[in-house]
This record gives sequence, C-alpha cells and structure tokens, in this order.
Amino acid sequence: MTASNSSILRPEIFILVGIPGLQPWYPWISIPFTIVYLVALVGNFLILLIIRIEQSLHEPMYFFLCMLAAVDLVLCTAALPKMLAIFWFGINTIIFECCFIQMTFVHIFTVLETSVLVLMAYDRYVAICKPLYYSTILTKSFIVKLVLLCLVRAVVLFIPQFLLASRLPFCSSVIPYCFCDYSTLLKLACGDTTVNSIYSLIAALLVTGVDITFIIFSYAMILRAVQRLRSLEARRKAINTCVPHLYVILYFYTAVPFSILVNRFSKSLAAEFHTLVASSYILIPPALNPLVYGLRTKEIRQGFSKLVKRGKISS
Repeated sequence: MTASNSSILRPEIFILVGIPGLQPWYPWISIPFTIVYLVALVGNFLILLIIRIEQSLHEPMYFFLCMLAAVDLVLCTAALPKMLAIFWFGINTIIFECCFIQMTFVHIFTVLETSVLVLMAYDRYVAICKPLYYSTILTKSFIVKLVLLCLVRAVVLFIPQFLLASRLPFCSSVIPYCFCDYSTLLKLACGDTTVNSIYSLIAALLVTGVDITFIIFSYAMILRAVQRLRSLEARRKAINTCVPHLYVILYFYTAVPFSILVNRFSKSLAAEFHTLVASSYILIPPALNPLVYGLRTKEIRQGFSKLVKRGKISS
C-alpha cells in the first residue's frame, strides 16, 4: 500500500475477513454455500437449455425467464467463487480494482434482477388484462427496447457512485465481509462520504420504490381482471401463471431491503449476522428462482421431461 500521508492510505489490495468469528467453521460453512452455488448453476443452466430447445417456449414470458436465469448466473458468480476461495483456501485478498469490479457487477445485476421482475409483472399484466393484444404489444422490438432501458438505468444510476467511491482515501483495507460491498467500503474511507451515502441510498430507494410500485399496480390490475372472469377454471389458470413470479417477488423484495437496512442502520447485531444477511440476496434468489419456476411451471416441467427422455434415447 502507498500512503498519501501518515493517516490516509490508498490500498493496493483489500482483505476480506469472510464471516468474522466463524473462521474455524469455514470447512463446514463452505458445504451449504457450495450446494447453493451448484443448485444455482445447474438450475439456471437447465432453465436456459429447456427454453432454448423447446420451440413452444419461445414466448415473451419465457424470454424474461431466460433473462432472470442469466442475471442470476452472473450475480452469484460475481461473489460465490471468491467466497469459496476464502472458505477453502484462505485466499482472502482482492486487488483494489477487482474489488470495485466485483462490487459493480453485484449491484448492477441486483438492479437488473429487480428490473426483470418488473418486466415479468408487465408480461403477466398484458397476458391477463389484454390477452387479445398480447402479441401486438410485446413484440420483439419492444422487448429489446425494454431490456436496453433496464440496462441503461442500472448503469446510469450506479456507475457514478462507484467512480466517486474509487477516488476516496481509505484508512483501512480490511473488509469484514465475504465480498466487496459498497456501504461497508464507505465505512473504511477517511474522507467525507456524505455525498456517496446519500447518492447510493437515493438510488437504491428510487429503484426499489419505482419497481415495487409498478409491480403492485400490475398485480392490482391483474386481480381486478381475474375477478371479472366467470369461470372458476379460468380464474385458477390465470392465478397459477402468476404464482411462481409472486413467490420470487416476495423473497427478493424482502431480502434486499432488509439487507440494506440492516447494514446501514443496525449497529447492535453481530458481525456474522450482518455478513449472512448481506450474502442472502446474492446466494438464495439465484438458487431459489429455477426451483420455483421448475416446480410451479407446467411447461418447464414438461420441457425437462422431454430433455431427460432425449438424453436417454441418445444414450
């Protein structure tokens, strides 16, 4: 590290503590982390493969599901390999630039995840409330525009805060987490981080607030449309197409805000609890999402069965 003066340091590397106080248990802790990572990898790759092969699934709903699977793969891979390197081999250092790259991927793809959930809610709204116009509204060109808008939003909102943070002087290079987290990194800075903190909080609240509002509005309209259906069977089918999405929304929009609030405002909780909570929205949704859609979506189950049968025939 090179010192800019006697008290302010510019670290070349950061040291990731991992889970403070639980170092002797790392071999055992690594087992559930490894299982979760493997489930996320296998589950999301299967979702992508099934939808790619099955022609009947080449619809907007499943395109958005593919997006969710791809985002989940990047999100968990941005953090999990480094976590496992800490647990297995004790490799707990990370280069300054790599720390910011990891942090950028984690935050941007978290925003992309919530964006995809919004797109999926919009897809269900159009499918149930405006079924006759579904194919004319959700055209390929319109979907591409929506995806690009989501990507631009994530980049425009969050890249500036990382550039600002990268120029801060740091008094410590020890991060008490398994991965590089923005709010934790700010606590290591020596300079005034008021602007950084306010900007990041406003950006996070703006994203979650707008997205949750849109999702609630979409499902309020869906429920109103479902209530107007005369057939109980039609109501059941309409609701069943939304159930997997509602499960995913419920967990994601509980885990992420809770993690943000715990990390920012709670000083009385144990450090290991902070770390586990912060890791939860990176670990659990990527593993949970393919399981939810695989078990609750009939078309995905059928596609998986066909995939297995084709494998048996070819063997």
